[in-house]
Amino acid sequence: MRLFSAKTTGLLLATLLFFGCSPQDEEAPPPESPEEETVFIHDITITTGQTIFVPAYSEVHYSGKNLTMKLAVTLTIHNTDFTHPIIVTSVRYYNTKGKMVKEYLPKPQRLGPMASADFFVDTGQQTGGVGTNFIVEWVAEQPVYEPVVETLMLSNSGTQGLSFTSSGRVIKHIETGPALRVLP
Repeated sequence: MRLFSAKTTGLLLATLLFFGCSPQDEEAPPPESPEEETVFIHDITITTGQTIFVPAYSEVHYSGKNLTMKLAVTLTIHNTDFTHPIIVTSVRYYNTKGKMVKEYLPKPQRLGPMASADFFVDTGQQTGGVGTNFIVEWVAEQPVYEPVVETLMLSNSGTQGLSFTSSGRVIKHIETGPALRVLP
C-alpha cells in the first residue's frame, strides 16, 4: 500500500530541506558581565573582608604518577549579597611550587550585588602543575554576606570528559574596630 505519491514525497522532502536549511535564530548576545569599576582602596572605609585559598587542579594524574591530563580552570567569584557590592582586591594564580604565575586583577574591582566574575586558565597556558591554586582577596565597605568562590576544572578528549569543582576556604579574616586589623 502506498501512502504518498512520488510527487507528494518530492514536495515533502523539498519542504523539509527548505525549512531545515533556513537560518536559525540569531544567537543571543552573551550576558552582560558586571561593570568593571576600578576602586581606590584608600578612598573607602573597609569594614570586612577575607583572603580565600582556592585549589585549582590544572593537571591530574592518571594511569600512573608520570601521566597527567591537563585541565582548563575557571575561577568564579559570586557576590552573594542582595544589597551591597564587594570589592575584589586581588586574584593571584600560583603553581605547585608556590610561585605566583599571574595576577589576574591589576586593580581592585567592585562586584555588584548578586554579580559574578570569572577568571580562566586555558589548558594551553598551563605552567602550574598538579597542585595549582588561587588566592582571592576581597573587602567591603559594610557588613555583607560572604562571597562563594569556586573553581571548575574541565577536560575533554575524544569521547571522554572530566569535570569537577573545588570550593575556596577562608584563610584570613579582615575586621575593623578602632583600627583595621587582620585576623588569621
